[in-house]
Amino acid sequence: MTPAARVQAAIDILDAVIAAAARQGASADRIAAEWFRARRFVGSKDRRAIRELAWNAIRACGEAPASGRAAMLRLAAEDSVLAALFDGSTYGPAPITPGEPAAAGGIAPRWLEEALLASGLDAGEQGALLGRAPLDLRANRLKTTREELAARLPVAAERTVAPDALRLPAGTAAESWPEFAQGLFEVQDTGSQLACAALAVQPGEGVIDLCAGAGGKTLALAAALENRGHLLACDIDRPRLSRLPERAARAGAIAETRLLDPDREAAMLADWAGRADAVLIDAPCSGTGTWRRNPEARWRLSPNAIARYAATQARLLRVAADLVRPGGRLTYIVCSLLDAEGADGVAAFLAERQDWRSDLPTMPAGRARGAGWRLTPAHDGTDGFFFSTLRRL
Repeated sequence: MTPAARVQAAIDILDAVIAAAARQGASADRIAAEWFRARRFVGSKDRRAIRELAWNAIRACGEAPASGRAAMLRLAAEDSVLAALFDGSTYGPAPITPGEPAAAGGIAPRWLEEALLASGLDAGEQGALLGRAPLDLRANRLKTTREELAARLPVAAERTVAPDALRLPAGTAAESWPEFAQGLFEVQDTGSQLACAALAVQPGEGVIDLCAGAGGKTLALAAALENRGHLLACDIDRPRLSRLPERAARAGAIAETRLLDPDREAAMLADWAGRADAVLIDAPCSGTGTWRRNPEARWRLSPNAIARYAATQARLLRVAADLVRPGGRLTYIVCSLLDAEGADGVAAFLAERQDWRSDLPTMPAGRARGAGWRLTPAHDGTDGFFFSTLRRL
């Protein structure tokens, strides 16, 4: 493909991403994958270049742009080489007309920038949310150690502050390696690993992963348990939860799964009421801490959506609390940096439930935020997380 044709291809993908964000449709990753799948003639070098153009344009636009062309013009306004590719050539974009509007810049929609600022994130912290994320691995303790894994990998890896974590450059195709097929590691951000570690599970305990999804954190809990005890992974999403057994088999992890009905979680977990030693709540959230990986996600949010997430999170905290035995604990996690989904929600729970107290140890990265702990890309080099460990009296 010519450079101009790559630009037009990126514009086409951007148009689809913008439309999907407006209707809460498919993710940008899925849209790009489907676009390339339908055009198998596009080579790997062209795919990388097109994707980079599209993602750079997504990161450059604070508000959702009017069109893919407007988003690309935002980049072209500061890149004369890119602007010259709007030349009207075959398969390329039409020439830029005098006064043609480009999309507005910024970190996020204005209301969201203000909400992040009110949650303690200044302009520098907000800007880092749109950087490039590295690829972190979690060495699977059930099969290896971090040192043994590092010695086996085909590329050099950096140790991070999480005890089982190795860091590789962004875009590393680690899941194609034989070590992945052998279950020696999982792809998991260092921040996510630290959030799991905050629950401090011990072999022999009864543990519930209340919002397990496809089981990334479940597998980390299984490794910490050394497969000794009882680990129950729950979710309301059948397709996601159905992926866990295969992943667990590869990792050599033992975990029971249980599909729950929305709003009936407590009834469907009645056999665990007051019995669990520990419960992990990786609650549904806005994902403001994961924009490095999903930058278009900020175009999908609204104040009403944040309020709905906060209500769901409060309900799940109450459900989890009733599962924990006296003296037991829970860790509440969101990959959001908004206080409405983090510190504020935990404070409201503690005010409501006098039989609970905060019990979070100091972590090797991050900073205290209310009755919890916060990790950010700018300060810690991880995805953005808030988590809080609470103990039942």
